[in-house]
Amino acid sequence: MTGSQPQPVLSPLTSAAIFLVVTIASGGEEKTRQLLTDLRSLERALGFGVPEAALSCVAGIGSEAWDRLFDYPRPIGLHPFQPLKGSRHSAVSTPGDLLFHLRATRPDLCFGLATEIMNRLRGAVTVEDEAQGFKYLDARDLLGFVDGTENPVGVAAREAVLIGEEDPGHAGGSYVIVQKYLHDMDAWNALPVEAQERIIGRTKATNLELDEAASHAELNTVTGPDGEERKILRDNMPFGSPGRGEFGTYFIGYARTPEVTELMLRNMFLGTPDVTHDRILDFSTAVTGTLFYAPSADFLDHLPARPTSDAKTITPS
Repeated sequence: MTGSQPQPVLSPLTSAAIFLVVTIASGGEEKTRQLLTDLRSLERALGFGVPEAALSCVAGIGSEAWDRLFDYPRPIGLHPFQPLKGSRHSAVSTPGDLLFHLRATRPDLCFGLATEIMNRLRGAVTVEDEAQGFKYLDARDLLGFVDGTENPVGVAAREAVLIGEEDPGHAGGSYVIVQKYLHDMDAWNALPVEAQERIIGRTKATNLELDEAASHAELNTVTGPDGEERKILRDNMPFGSPGRGEFGTYFIGYARTPEVTELMLRNMFLGTPDVTHDRILDFSTAVTGTLFYAPSADFLDHLPARPTSDAKTITPS
């Protein structure tokens, strides 16, 4: 199975999104497989009449679910999310067998597709987390800064995000890490703008990058052995409930290998030789953390067989 047509992981940023993470109940495997096979047709049916709304859905599969669903070699980089415990802050690991990342320019279409997905999965899964994201002002997070400035585009995005010949059985797939961050807005807003800018590493009004060694932007800049910067594709969205005093950012990062995102997170939570931690964590708390593999669209359209009861567990070579 070497299909290379990706799911819509490279779709442009939209003004609405739903992030849905579920775990599969014992006996729920067949319903899950059927939903994954039907996902494209559900997306087409709901989005056909309004193509300008750009409705799309990416499905991701967690490490613990893979061998329950497929008699097929695991992606070489698929493993549980690795928790991190720093001197002051922690990145937690939380349950998740399936991720559904729904996007559109209209929230009602995201809502409708999420409803159909859950109708198909009712009784087969438990919802672990659900967040409805929205575009805030001019693509800013709730901290007031533009988010996603350094996303790669075009050929660079495909190179950064889509698996290639390094794992040919999973060409066209992508790894995705999600984390839900809650912000202490009172503490953040008590800071002068100049202090906020030093923490983020960008100017607030104009989004220009600052030369600030310990900033969030600097800690999320990682390079490979050749010195070239390694990129991920972020599709972060604000979420929240003013009535409950809940204000947050849903981080979602797609990459060709999870190692790149994991290195960024280690820099943030464990620090570097010169920095104890990313100072944004003094105001933003990670309350979820899960790693998924988003297979190619061809994989979902033609799923491999289910494991048999006497089948051996398949491990990466």
